[in-house]
Amino acid sequence: MFLQVAEATAGIIVIHIFTLSVSCVFLTLVKTNCILTVFDTYVFFCRKWQKVNLVFEGVDTVAQILLNNVTLGRTDNMFNRYSFDIARVIQEVNFVEVRFLSAVSYAAEQSRCHKAHSIPPACPPPVQQGECHVNFIRKEQCSFSWDWGPSFPTQGIWKDVRIEAYNHYHLIYFSITPFFVKNAQQWYLEVESIFDVVSSKPIAGLVTVNIPKLQTQQTFNVKLQPGEGSIVLLVNINKSAAVEAWWPNGHGKQTGYNMTTTFMMEAGCQIEKVSKVYFRTVELVQEPIPGSPGLSFYFRINGRPIFIKGSNWIPADSFQDRVTYDTLRLLLKSAADANMNALRVWGGGVYEQDEFYDICDEIGIMIWQDFMFACALYPTNQNYLESVRAEVSHQVRRLKSHPSIILWSGNNENEAAIAGNWFSIPAPDRGVYIKDYVTLYVKNIREIVLSEDKSRPFVASSPTNGLESVKEGWLSQDPYDTHYGDTHFYDYNSDCWNWTVYPRTRFASEYGFQSWPSFSTIEKVSSPEDWSYTSNFSLHRQHHEGGNIQMLQEIERHFKLPQSPDPVKKFKDMIYLTQVMQAQCIKTETEFYRFSQSEIINGEGHTMGALYWQLNDIWQAPSWASLEYGGKWKLLHYFAQNFFAPLLPVAYEDKGMLHIYSVSDFHEDHKLTLRVVVHAWSSLEPVCILAKEGVTVKAQSALPIYKESISDLLERCRNCTRKSCIVTFCLVGEDGFQSPTNYYFLSSLKDAVGLEKTQLSASVSQQDDTYIFVLQTTAIAPFVTLDVGSIKGRFSDNGFLMTEKKKVVVFYPWEPTSVEELESSLTLTSLLDVV
Repeated sequence: MFLQVAEATAGIIVIHIFTLSVSCVFLTLVKTNCILTVFDTYVFFCRKWQKVNLVFEGVDTVAQILLNNVTLGRTDNMFNRYSFDIARVIQEVNFVEVRFLSAVSYAAEQSRCHKAHSIPPACPPPVQQGECHVNFIRKEQCSFSWDWGPSFPTQGIWKDVRIEAYNHYHLIYFSITPFFVKNAQQWYLEVESIFDVVSSKPIAGLVTVNIPKLQTQQTFNVKLQPGEGSIVLLVNINKSAAVEAWWPNGHGKQTGYNMTTTFMMEAGCQIEKVSKVYFRTVELVQEPIPGSPGLSFYFRINGRPIFIKGSNWIPADSFQDRVTYDTLRLLLKSAADANMNALRVWGGGVYEQDEFYDICDEIGIMIWQDFMFACALYPTNQNYLESVRAEVSHQVRRLKSHPSIILWSGNNENEAAIAGNWFSIPAPDRGVYIKDYVTLYVKNIREIVLSEDKSRPFVASSPTNGLESVKEGWLSQDPYDTHYGDTHFYDYNSDCWNWTVYPRTRFASEYGFQSWPSFSTIEKVSSPEDWSYTSNFSLHRQHHEGGNIQMLQEIERHFKLPQSPDPVKKFKDMIYLTQVMQAQCIKTETEFYRFSQSEIINGEGHTMGALYWQLNDIWQAPSWASLEYGGKWKLLHYFAQNFFAPLLPVAYEDKGMLHIYSVSDFHEDHKLTLRVVVHAWSSLEPVCILAKEGVTVKAQSALPIYKESISDLLERCRNCTRKSCIVTFCLVGEDGFQSPTNYYFLSSLKDAVGLEKTQLSASVSQQDDTYIFVLQTTAIAPFVTLDVGSIKGRFSDNGFLMTEKKKVVVFYPWEPTSVEELESSLTLTSLLDVV
């Protein structure tokens, strides 16, 4: 059951839960105005049970829970599970009431009551139009505003509510953790069950674990002690069974096995738990690298080093009740379709619902899981720490069975906040905040994580120097040191096409540039008077200080700004250019990280991860996202499909030399041909073609395969200059085996000579469940973009460089459509359509 509203006043919202007669399980929901009247529940036979619990899986956030005017307890943590014993209070006819206190008022009051020392920041920057003191409430931190989202401090029942009734014992948590013993070459499972035992005496019985496909069945004698406690069973997998491991997207299958666990206890009660079990190991490798100071920072999955490719996940909506399974499936499938193998669940949002992790398990998306602390310092008083400990314990127990989760991370950027003195803390007071930091993330969160889950690594923060941060007392002098750990990097003042501005880091866990969402997305929440880059609407939706100007400045470096006298055309052109700019910038940066994975240069390199900021949007606004609110792909996401491709040639220029690297995620070497083509902007016919055969593309490596001075290349390809020509290249093998075709611009496109406005046309036809777009051009066309407005779906390619007369693009619809509807909605744009 979900029930969430945005806070309108600082008062109390009351939710009434009316309980009538007869069963302990049926719940329905009715919503009326601002006072929310909720469900009828039947409880005729509940008096015969020894224990009856009213369980709230999620309450957002500060509330008093009453049954029949008796206070059961209070809630103050959105991320906790609350269970109230109602056996002595329940009647034949019952009245349940949930009284919510304003989250904004509560946070302010908690701040006022904290007398020891200030806990910054007090408020967000004014541009975010947000609420204050969010670090004093255990609630979705971005609900008070962020630099990409609105201030909607929701409150309500945001997860399921249920009644649990039992006499002898009840299973609260159940988890399965795989381990691999190298010496014995055998898998085993740690099966943990946490029970509440009502009986005053221990309860004995048998537990049978059965995995038919692995010819594995074991039975254990167990004894459950009174109260809440756990039993841990070690299940050895039959060595003669061929276990298929779970692999990340692009590296193998995501094989899972059905497992049945049956509890047969002497009290006569039987519980049967049916689960999916996966076999996967993960190591975070931090060890010395020859020729480099510092330590490595990479993930080894099932013993194999994996380059992490992906993005950062934020909440999919300000109102969690609107986030359905279909919403999650669409966004996560889009990540996998863009060749991503990982996402970082960012620490200012929520621990996602079970379905999120189920989908990631199914499609091979690894999860870097932050705990929900971000860009702030936090209190460490006893009540706060007790709430956090309960939160962490609950979330780890709930989630640790998922193979997709490969790392627990204590917070987002809080080590960097103290190290960089973001909040202007006087030097004499710094020790107090360091002590708070270690108390919260190390002595509490880390302690619980290591106790609950021994199968995954833990880092205290992101960015961090990893083991070096630990060595320096958990707070390094420079968490952005490229020789250790992970880095976050943003630079809006330099030329984003210049690869030398990017850090040659061990792991890039955040980086990005903004763009505007499509006009069809903006149109849904705006009026014609808003359709200007400088309108009040455009300024109001931009929550990043100077963001709209920064985009303009970055565009101006390489493109001509729109000058159309038609204001709507000018606005649409600006949207198009922001998306082109964002895609090209992040392409350049990501390709730099990918080709840096196998080299150490001046002590830096061995980059083994690229997670750009950010995957998805929480509303319709300019942001760093590659997927718009609603799931529409921006040009960046289409580019990601290529720059995260498992096989990719990448070019960069250094001191007048053109270098091309082969980047491969494949587990085996390949002998391929590198095809380099030089085009003049003025002609669809290539100026010259080079084919380098017998190129060895090394498995899981990035190695140089071509080097030539640009002046020599241009001289060889007659009548070419930097401004008049462009270089494209791809890797080709037998039987159609081919990388995406990549390109390198020899000059800014605003300086391009010979580039002509093209006549683009498209024909549309249906083929089974997809639609075929056949594009025709009369000239070379950069950044050709197909847009079908609000028709939901994605293209096989978009924002591409068209160097041939014809190109076929496939449209994959997400809802029923037709050729006629697609034809009438289609807009074709290339760079020279911007006037």
